[in-house]
Amino acid sequence: MNSPVKIAFEQQVLQIPISKLLATRVLPKGMHESAKYRRIAASVAEVGLIEPISVARQKDGTFLILDGHVRLDALRALGATETACVVASDDESFTYNKRVNRLATVQEHYMIVRALERGVSEEKLARALNVDVKVIRQRRHLLSGISQDVAELLKDKPVGHNAFQKLRKMKPIRQLEVAELMVSANNYTSSYAKALLATSKPADLHKPDDLKKSTGLSTEQMARLEREMASLNDDYKELEVSYGDDMLVLVVASGFLERLMSKPEIERFLETRHPEFSENFRAIVQATSLDHASTV
Repeated sequence: MNSPVKIAFEQQVLQIPISKLLATRVLPKGMHESAKYRRIAASVAEVGLIEPISVARQKDGTFLILDGHVRLDALRALGATETACVVASDDESFTYNKRVNRLATVQEHYMIVRALERGVSEEKLARALNVDVKVIRQRRHLLSGISQDVAELLKDKPVGHNAFQKLRKMKPIRQLEVAELMVSANNYTSSYAKALLATSKPADLHKPDDLKKSTGLSTEQMARLEREMASLNDDYKELEVSYGDDMLVLVVASGFLERLMSKPEIERFLETRHPEFSENFRAIVQATSLDHASTV
């Protein structure tokens, strides 16, 4: 039988004097000039603290801050004397906030649309997000001209606004093809979307003449670029199919070489008779180890 899940925080949100909160880190230099800080400060000033600060109790009656240093700094700047906090059941420096993906562009669009539908003005949203009203209007219409299937596919992906502008110039079928390519390549930049737009057939675009003017490419150049991109996509798909098997073979081979090189007599023999083999074997083991460490 599975053991019950332990609640990591006390269930009641407490109002704690700011003077009793102890910081566990210093804000980085230049944080106050960053866009992130300005956005958080604007949100706190406009709508108040949305997410309570995570703290842990100390024996002397103070509280150690686990998460929320930037929010607390913004509250101090506004002259606040107390703040809402959730109290952790232990004092380890872990916060669920580190395990949460930040709001994707499409999700932000849905949030803005819902807020506007509920009567929140564009001006208030702009102040809360520390952006211009024009930005709110732009994000409100982010999915205008975008296929519903594409919106669903990219709803949790870090796709920028400029990339959606490129997608909007394509017809729904081509939009979906490009979105799938972006997901496969894990590349959501506007430059990649622009390259895929440039290789799109005129029949797949709403205004093909505009594309020709913007790229400055001739019909022959566009056709050649389209062929090269198609060939590149085929090569990428073949590589994607064989990647898992190749990586498995590499890991097994690396493990064998690591055990081989751990034997002093074999290592001496290779360094004496075949130094090039010894160098290559070490490079393979090191590369595999670094690749594994980067994924942990």
